[in-house]
Amino acid sequence: MNAERAGRWVWAGVLGLGLGGLLGCSSQPPTPSWALEAQSATQRAVQADLQGQRRVAEVEWRKAFAEVAATGQPAAMARVALLQCAVQAAVVAPADCPRYQRYAAGAAPAEQAYARYLQARHTPDDVGLLPAAQQATAQALLTSAQVVQLPATQDPLSALTAAGVALRAGQLAPAAVPQAAALASAQGWRKAALAWLLVQQRLAEQAGDTAQVQALQLRLQVLQEDGR
Repeated sequence: MNAERAGRWVWAGVLGLGLGGLLGCSSQPPTPSWALEAQSATQRAVQADLQGQRRVAEVEWRKAFAEVAATGQPAAMARVALLQCAVQAAVVAPADCPRYQRYAAGAAPAEQAYARYLQARHTPDDVGLLPAAQQATAQALLTSAQVVQLPATQDPLSALTAAGVALRAGQLAPAAVPQAAALASAQGWRKAALAWLLVQQRLAEQAGDTAQVQALQLRLQVLQEDGR
């Protein structure tokens, strides 16, 4: 999913966490300002993370979490934390999602399933609870002998997240690595492209493909240019 779609995935769940009763009986209540502010901050944070703008990402994630914290909803905090963890998977920086762990006890079943999936520890019962773009990869990972391809989806972030989870599980097809690098590169996501090119370079080194290693090194050099 791109940043805008990622934001919709988060806020579709957040806005369904009992807000109808809080906002009154109107059939179409206005979106609360905290949700608008948090959604905007989340979208900016996702883009900054993928592009390697660390300081911007940190600021925007803090804004998003601060806005959501005003609701006192653990499930809402857990959902935003999981989006942050999904981005980390997309840039091949898998973590144990410490912020999510703070609120895991209050997370909804779908969020708990997604957390297990990002750790490549999901179960067959979890698959149907996951976002649609992740279900095929999740199902494939349950077969330990199966090599996972890059999923066919229109959402680059969804594809890279799935690839990151499969890589973590040790089941990503080698051919999917350059595809992931190309996908990140086409989006201008510097951090994600750098991460996947490094994985590709490591595979080339293991295969003894000196020419490819050198070609990838040149691409990595370009990514590290700052325009000066």
